[in-house]
Formats: sequence, structure tokens, C-alpha cells
Amino acid sequence: MARQNIASGTVWEGIVGYSRAVRVGNQVFVSGTTATDDDGNLVGGSDPYAQTVYIIQKIERALKASGASLGDVVRTRIFVTDASQWEGPGRAHNEFFNDIRPVCTMVEVSALIGPEYLVEIEVDAIIGANS
Repeated sequence: MARQNIASGTVWEGIVGYSRAVRVGNQVFVSGTTATDDDGNLVGGSDPYAQTVYIIQKIERALKASGASLGDVVRTRIFVTDASQWEGPGRAHNEFFNDIRPVCTMVEVSALIGPEYLVEIEVDAIIGANS
């Protein structure tokens, strides 16, 4: 099976040595994604809901670049820095995935790459899983 690496063009991919997403066959794996725009700026400020909405939109772009869609997502992993604020990320996840219903894990972590980041999400997709 051919491997397709999908880059978003951020400087971090070259520094850390990773791809935004990787497609192998009909499977797509999207790296942990934070609410960082193309210029490296935080999106959503201190609002975990707003960060999550932006993150899922960013993941959707990576999926489209690989030939997949949110409808193909079978697993999401949500990392939050404060589990007591789970409702914002949970509500945003529901807005995008309510009809898709992937398996989902949400865990609290002690920190993400920077203190301003409240949420990080990674997904796995299987192209054709939405049919």
C-alpha cells in the first residue's frame, strides 16, 4: 500500500519530523491538532469550546487533503488541560460528530505544547466508513 504524507506547511512539521496526516490505503491518521492558525497564532483565546471548533475545522481540512471527510472518522482523542471544563470541547465535538458517532476518548493532561492551548485532538478515519 502506498503511503501519502499530508503536510499543512507549518514550520513545526520540519522541526519535529511529523505530518499533519498520513494516509495508508483507506486509513487516515491525523496528528494531534491544536488551535493554531497558519501563522502560528492561537485561535479561540481562553475558550475551550472555540479552540475545539477551530481544531475540528483544521482536522477536516487535513482529512479532505487525504481524500477523507469527517464522516469517515472512526476514533477521536481529545486531550484537555482542565477536565472540569469538558463541556465546551464536548459540545463542539457533538456539533460535528453527532450523526457520525465515532468512538471518543477525552483525557486530562498536565500540559500541552504551550499554556495557552487548552485542547488538542487527534483522529483516525477509514475512507468509506460513512457508507
